[in-house]
Amino acid sequence: MKIIALAAVCAALPTLAAADVSVTDPWARASILASRPGAAYLTLESDIADRLTALETPAAGHVMLHDTVTDASGVSRMHHIDVLDLAPGTPVTFAPGGMHLMLMGLTGKLEEGRTFPLTLSFEHAGEIMVEVPVLSVTATGPKGAE
Repeated sequence: MKIIALAAVCAALPTLAAADVSVTDPWARASILASRPGAAYLTLESDIADRLTALETPAAGHVMLHDTVTDASGVSRMHHIDVLDLAPGTPVTFAPGGMHLMLMGLTGKLEEGRTFPLTLSFEHAGEIMVEVPVLSVTATGPKGAE
């Protein structure tokens, strides 16, 4: 009986492996005033179904996940997202005019040429910290994609 139980545990081990989420091309636009929200962008890709559940940075009091939704009349509005589901092997790109991270309550101006840490919390992959470079106020993407 113990051998059967051990075999069942061993068979389940591949499903217990840690998830791997890649966070690539993080960047933020420089801010003109610390009193205004900042915006950050990146690309996420997971090798299994996972969920982004929280974000935090010492650069802001609160980080919110937003998507931009355009209605039938052409009016665009930001829509708050509580959690983001990631499908295996399907990249999710945050970009100006689309999904983005709103940095609320900045602790100081986001200055071009500087970086700040951003921690992303995932349901399966756990916490991943990345350094976010701050680009110019007119930037449209990370180096090479502007």
